[in-house]
Amino acid sequence: MTSLHEAGSRPPTAPPVDTEYVRFWNEVLAPKFIRFRHILVDGLTRHSEAVFPKLPVRPGDRVLDVGCGFGDTALALARIVGPEGEVVGIDCCDAFLAAAEVDREQAGVENLRFLRGDAEIALPEERFDFVFARFGTMFFANPVAGLRNMRRALRPGGRMAHIVWREPADNPWLSMAKEIVLRYLPAPGDGARTCGPGPFSMADEETVRKMMEIAGYEDIRFERVDAPVLIGHDVRDAIEFQLAIGPAGEVFREAGDRAEARRAEIEAALADATRRQAAAADGIVMPSSSWVISALNPAAGL
Repeated sequence: MTSLHEAGSRPPTAPPVDTEYVRFWNEVLAPKFIRFRHILVDGLTRHSEAVFPKLPVRPGDRVLDVGCGFGDTALALARIVGPEGEVVGIDCCDAFLAAAEVDREQAGVENLRFLRGDAEIALPEERFDFVFARFGTMFFANPVAGLRNMRRALRPGGRMAHIVWREPADNPWLSMAKEIVLRYLPAPGDGARTCGPGPFSMADEETVRKMMEIAGYEDIRFERVDAPVLIGHDVRDAIEFQLAIGPAGEVFREAGDRAEARRAEIEAALADATRRQAAAADGIVMPSSSWVISALNPAAGL
């Protein structure tokens, strides 16, 4: 794995210092994401299957995967572009990239490389044919800067697509648990450590369209995708996932000792709600809804 600074993509004179958000991902969230990788990767399989066949990616393309996480989307893109194409996956989290590199080596995929970097600061300006992000841009503290860097990574006429969650009401797999936990615990205060704006920060079409226009995109399109997501192999798995990651996890984490004192009550309430959800062969599933937002880079130098 190489850093973006080492890769030489118009960096400053010294490697940039990690932001508080990047430190939080590496220090706090990474171990939790690794623990629940089976949900965060395998659980989104149905959702990805609804999106990937429609992506404008062809054999021979050069593709950038922003916020590539464990690298599953980058691996899928590398197989689509084939040996004549190339995929670069970039993420700010060291543990994710280490896991992604192991999977790349085990899969024997040679047309894929990973970089460590922050999309809000800089991206490789290598004139990619396509730039992609799955459930990462919602966490941009400065979304216009991140989206603009994604556009600058494209060749003139290149396209991008990023997938973001729609409103909480359309995503009970995330919102239900938070509503339950807030019955017992206070909402996080202004000083809470956080991973960024959060999973619903790009839910509003009008707001995101304006962000993308400011970032220089044209032909901006929104497509709604509804698909079930896995929230756990069983009730216990689902409860532990919700209290570790996502909106409910943030409330529980920030409440500290107070949360632990009420853990039994909270877990009982979550178990009752979880048992009412649909069961599938691989576990418990709930509805989810996202936007697939695509756009065009109209010209170089904007």
